[in-house]
Amino acid sequence: MTKITVGGVPEHFNYPWHIAIREQLFEKEGIEVEWIDFYGGTGELSEALKNNEIDIAIMLTEGIVKEIIEGSNFKILQNYISSPLIWGIHVAANSQYKSISDLEHTKAAISRYGSGSHLLAYVNAKNQGWNTQELDFEVVNDLSGAIEALPNDDAQYFMWEHFTTKPLVDDGTFRRVGDCPSPWPCFVIASTEDYLNVNSSAIEKLLSVLNTITEDFKNIENLAEILAEEYQQKEEDIALWLEKTEWGQQQIKKETIEETQNQLFDLNLIEKKLPFKNFVANS
Repeated sequence: MTKITVGGVPEHFNYPWHIAIREQLFEKEGIEVEWIDFYGGTGELSEALKNNEIDIAIMLTEGIVKEIIEGSNFKILQNYISSPLIWGIHVAANSQYKSISDLEHTKAAISRYGSGSHLLAYVNAKNQGWNTQELDFEVVNDLSGAIEALPNDDAQYFMWEHFTTKPLVDDGTFRRVGDCPSPWPCFVIASTEDYLNVNSSAIEKLLSVLNTITEDFKNIENLAEILAEEYQQKEEDIALWLEKTEWGQQQIKKETIEETQNQLFDLNLIEKKLPFKNFVANS
């Protein structure tokens, strides 16, 4: 039995993994999968992957592209979510700021530098026509850190996945002033080159099991009801999220890597671009 430790955010995107673990589908292929939740998002996942605390990570596309360009020994195994991530832009419920444009010269709460909340703040600023060189940040580690930082005025806005933060909007913790969809498919499955070289056969089996689930995931009976209960969400919110979300089973497209690099380069978030082969595992 090969043990593989997988890390990802505790969000509804990753429910297919939990189905496979609960139903022991990986074990039928001789693989024991341990899942670890990372509340700090892609920045925290990157550190865990570098430190060999996990073997595989479900990471944001922009985060892993930046990591690989900066020298991390990561490889994209395949695409995971082939639709954009919808980033909600949140302020404290009693904030004076009423629209995205009001936030131009304020401070963004981010989970950590290099995370999606950090990188998408630049994408949002570019969309708004702001000077991206003037962006200011407050590191809050995770969603709970933002819940503390915004009412204390340590930061004025926070970008996080729209539907994950919806309950905090509903209960009056945050107010959402707008959304910023990522300009690319959002999540990929990644590992280190070293781990891949030794465990390619087990990884291939693991992905085969997962892809079988994700191909048919949206056809699960009463899925919105199941996810609403699992993630403490309203069923109608989950139903809307499912409409907007697509799971992928193929390797990430070359065009996606090029588009992500171009945007990050234009925003001065990376200093160079690399060929497609530098990012992806050999099939």
